Amino acid sequence: MHVKRLGEISGLVLRLNTSYGRWSGSHKLDLGEMSGIPLKNNPSFILCFLSGTVYLDHAGATLFPQSQLTSFTKDLMENVYGNPHSQNSSSKLTHDTVEQVRYRILAHFHTSPEDYTVIFTAGSTAALKLVAEAFPWVPPGPESSGSHFCYLTDSHTSVVGMREVVAAMNITSIPVRPEDMWLAEEQDATAASDPDGQPLHLFCYPAQSNFSGTRYPLSWIEEVKSGRMCPVGGPGKWFVLLDAAAYVGTSPLDLSVHRADFLPLSFYKIFGFPTGLGALLVNSRSAPLLRKTYFGGGTAAAYLAEEDFYIPKESVAERFEDGTISFLDVIALKHGFDVLERLTGGMENIRQHTFTLAQYTYTALSTLRYPNGAPVVQIYSDSEFSSPEVQGPVISFNVLDDNGNIIGYSQVDKMASLHNIHVRTGCFCNTGACQRHLGISDEMVKKHLQAGHVCGDDVDLIDGQPTGSVRISFGYMSTLEDAQAFLRFIIATRLRPSHGQPLPLVMPGEAGALPAESEAQKAVPATRARRSPSLQEDASPDSRVWDNSPTTVDAVSLRPPLLETTRTQQTPSEKAAGIPDGGLGSHIVTNLFLYPIKSCAAFEVTRWPLGNQGLLYDRSWMVVNHNGVCLSQKQEPRLCLIQPFIDLQRRIMVIKAQGMEPIAVPLEENSKPAQICQSKVCADRVNTYDCGEKISSWLSKFFGRPYHLIRQSSDFQRNARKKRGKGMRMERKNYFQ
Repeated sequence: MHVKRLGEISGLVLRLNTSYGRWSGSHKLDLGEMSGIPLKNNPSFILCFLSGTVYLDHAGATLFPQSQLTSFTKDLMENVYGNPHSQNSSSKLTHDTVEQVRYRILAHFHTSPEDYTVIFTAGSTAALKLVAEAFPWVPPGPESSGSHFCYLTDSHTSVVGMREVVAAMNITSIPVRPEDMWLAEEQDATAASDPDGQPLHLFCYPAQSNFSGTRYPLSWIEEVKSGRMCPVGGPGKWFVLLDAAAYVGTSPLDLSVHRADFLPLSFYKIFGFPTGLGALLVNSRSAPLLRKTYFGGGTAAAYLAEEDFYIPKESVAERFEDGTISFLDVIALKHGFDVLERLTGGMENIRQHTFTLAQYTYTALSTLRYPNGAPVVQIYSDSEFSSPEVQGPVISFNVLDDNGNIIGYSQVDKMASLHNIHVRTGCFCNTGACQRHLGISDEMVKKHLQAGHVCGDDVDLIDGQPTGSVRISFGYMSTLEDAQAFLRFIIATRLRPSHGQPLPLVMPGEAGALPAESEAQKAVPATRARRSPSLQEDASPDSRVWDNSPTTVDAVSLRPPLLETTRTQQTPSEKAAGIPDGGLGSHIVTNLFLYPIKSCAAFEVTRWPLGNQGLLYDRSWMVVNHNGVCLSQKQEPRLCLIQPFIDLQRRIMVIKAQGMEPIAVPLEENSKPAQICQSKVCADRVNTYDCGEKISSWLSKFFGRPYHLIRQSSDFQRNARKKRGKGMRMERKNYFQ
């Protein structure tokens, strides 16, 4: 295979297969020229909120170009689209436009209304549920084992969830491993099933794994339908559902060649907008078999309200589209197709473009080594990225330390966010593939659940073993610069020493200095000890905060240590726990930290006044976005770089951040109250105060998006019911904790 040198990134020589790219004279891969996609200097790709952002989660949801929204909104401003179930002129325009979009969808997949029907749904998940409910399942009986529902274990949760629907119909569900299908593909079909026999079975598999990007053979469709390759043995006729949601976002699909019976998809995977709209493409030969019980608005040819009489409409689409479809979103698809074709030249160009980016990044990641020769990442893949026929533009991996230990994906995600790189972490709603690639047994999954880990949380390591991985994926507007920015991030954070500085300690005379004794009659004393800096103490994005070995620093005590105190009585909690009197011994408070602004850096003191909600000013402020949504480091990891200092003598809070001039916020409350809605932080509506435009502008400049600083009212009281619901009591609580 002929290869050429691509260039060097931090001393790494990268090579790529030239059959998927062309090279400029400077040995730099010109992806736009390679695929015909005009990526550079094209205003249609400019999104105002993407400045400096490296978006690598296109498998989760791709992005939309500005011209797509401009074209769509212009259409809405110039035309009146009414409910398609009405008969007026605006409704007729809607109906005709929707039908044109149906034709456009079928043409995109190289088929026609004679061969396939487009049923609009809320997404691919709704399309899968529709098939599970409407497929003509045959329960087992005296003379038949009944229908089988088979699915590849490397399937999305929404596919596996179909088994709960069929279980209620007494239908057997059988998971099939990819290895078994590959083995069946290699064997002679001497025991082929009868393609015209009974009962009817359904086999579901993804065209592309949403976990690893593996692309399974589209030839399986015809092999299974013809009976030459059976997921399980036994008589009957097989139908095939091809889950194309992850595949069609970056690849063409020809349904005139690969004639799946059912094809669910979500359009935001292709266009980015609109969301909440998908479709089920149904083969015309399979459509008459579908059964339906419920009927909604627009689906009935006739029915009686006082008699069990109902006749469905003849059109398959009208029969299964209950109620009014999301017709404006359907119309938006027209503009999505127009812009996609104009900007890219077609899906084949997108396939070549995205695969080349993935192949380039895979090659670079595979090459990265620590000085001791250990790999920097472990990649989970069934291919070596040799061809877009077998691999999609998806890379799933975990980062390793130089001893080969896996670094939790949550730590990688947080560090990537500090570099404004957007990735996906976890199992990506594909437990089967996650188990297979990470070596997680069924028993381990159950133990992880008992340990508190659930799908979608940030528990990334249990007993040193990963619960998921990191995934990056490319879309048609991804660039070589995106791939290189990601590689520079991995190199900078894993192969360079840390230059981070710990949080400055509070010294007398500075902001945060201790108040005079008269102001601190309720002060809480504390001593200091050796400690390990946390993510909040390190303001450098390149610091190795995800290292497994802690680093300790010497902390200078500003007050002499206090003598240990002896307790003679147990606390109620100790008595309830059955701890013997004196069993816990004496205690010393060694460190005292305040967090004036929720989720921002700590403010360390040796003693501090108490307020009516605990430590004075602890978690009294919070950062919210333009919608009033409370922010934490999960949504905005750079909050840890904000360092507040409270000066009780000057009655101000000084806020610092790297690259910003310090700003002071008065401790006195604003006289203009504002309300924020309940959120995960506060269970009720809370009286708060906006701290003003000055600090809002400061935060917005630092984060690059509109943020506000709010403060909880010190006299806010909440009505809370007692545990048994009898009577009411007043409770004072800090909701920012």
